[in-house]
Amino acid sequence: MEGKIGMLLTTGQAAQELGCAITTFRRLVHAGLLPGLSRRGVRVMVPLNVVQSLSQRRHSPLDRLDAREIAVLRVDAAKQVQEPDRNWIGFAASLAPEDLLKALRGWWRCDVPSVAVAGVLPVTLSGYVVAVLTGLERWERNAEGRYAFPDARLAGYVTDLATPRLAITARTNRDRELAELLLGTRLASHSGGAIAYVPTTSTG
Repeated sequence: MEGKIGMLLTTGQAAQELGCAITTFRRLVHAGLLPGLSRRGVRVMVPLNVVQSLSQRRHSPLDRLDAREIAVLRVDAAKQVQEPDRNWIGFAASLAPEDLLKALRGWWRCDVPSVAVAGVLPVTLSGYVVAVLTGLERWERNAEGRYAFPDARLAGYVTDLATPRLAITARTNRDRELAELLLGTRLASHSGGAIAYVPTTSTG
């Protein structure tokens, strides 16, 4: 019997501990965000302390942002695509910053002024902020009515969600502050598409 410190959970058990769907938890595994994973046959095993750390991540302090509402980009684990300007879409901790930026900055159906107004676009995977985009003042629209933000900057991203371990790529103090404020936090959102809109203050 393994001691509690070394206890390993299946992805199903880990999802149950976190109160989320197993598919939601597996996105974190596929995105390379969880340390210490091992395999038993076809099963991926997750250290209990990693799951406990995920459950203790603080909620995003949205009340510190200078907007009543912010847009949130909800992504899946990165998948390869064949597009003229990028090879990936979605998030993976292993992607180089330039590839990650290309994978995240479009094309989506969205209300572009709502995306631009806060000056920041948190990127979430399974309800955790894994990247932060800024530089959203200019946008482009394609023939399908989807939008991209060609001047978007990657302020930072998460390489290990349990610690969390952050890679800060910001070049300005403001971008750095936004990245450090939001990365690794929990940010729940609900939407039928890639972009959700979340109030920054409680209306209750």
